[in-house]
Amino acid sequence: MNKNKKINTIGIALKPSGFEDLPNILNNLIRWLSKRKKKIVFLKQEENRFSVSVSQKLIKEVEFWDEKDLFSKTDLIISLGGDGTFLGVARSVSSKVPLMGVNLGRLGFITEYSKNDFYEKLSCILAGKFEIYRKHLYCIKLKEDGKEVDKEYFFNDVVFNKNEIARMFTLSVQSEEEHIYDLSGDGLIVSSTMGSTAYSLAAGGPIVHPDVKALLLTPICPHSLTHRPLVIPDNHEIRIKLLDDIESVTITVDGQIALRLNKKIDVSISKARNYISIIKNDERTYFHTLKEKFVHGRREL
Repeated sequence: MNKNKKINTIGIALKPSGFEDLPNILNNLIRWLSKRKKKIVFLKQEENRFSVSVSQKLIKEVEFWDEKDLFSKTDLIISLGGDGTFLGVARSVSSKVPLMGVNLGRLGFITEYSKNDFYEKLSCILAGKFEIYRKHLYCIKLKEDGKEVDKEYFFNDVVFNKNEIARMFTLSVQSEEEHIYDLSGDGLIVSSTMGSTAYSLAAGGPIVHPDVKALLLTPICPHSLTHRPLVIPDNHEIRIKLLDDIESVTITVDGQIALRLNKKIDVSISKARNYISIIKNDERTYFHTLKEKFVHGRREL
């Protein structure tokens, strides 16, 4: 429990695109927090959206900060949206700021709370009665001629895929300087265990408990049937090189950031020092979530 943690300033991150019940949710939440004398902070880019979603009286109760300050100088971040919203926040939030994920979408696998139960939990959090668990981010670096040209962090996965239809490409994959394979096919997913239930699973990868310290390598439609998903320790650095002289390969980071890949670029993936502090929902367990969201292991009648 974090009994001595004072929650005075609360940052709220919203799903970038609108959602049906946005005005009702925002007005109720701002009103609820204002009654408890909390400072309420949103990102500056949300000001225009507020003019049509929030009553003028309640707009006066909130402040708008830039991204750097909101994600580092608040006492709590509430992510209002789905898993995509949560992933965007996770790459930016300071490890010192606890993160509460509230699902307003459909699946919501990594968001711990639903819009129907989070007010009760938020009361406990404001009283300092909550637990957190920490999850590391992972870092992908792109170098050309030894010089770093791109660097991003990811929480779920990075995906190497093609832009052109019906064209395979080949990647050389190494771990800790040891060659694993040259993979020909439609691409490769490098996933954290938190992301094992996302694109990796859809491509035939295994479900891995998030407490396992590992990275998953899941081929996408490999040309050779012997190239199967691999699970390796997450403290091993992965190096990837495009072997084909083509310009149509993209690296997608958490499904939100796109990086261009060519034959001259060396890619490395490793565990970052950065981590996020996620507020735990005591009424939710991993296997319960699997059964609830994916109907995993449920007996069919």
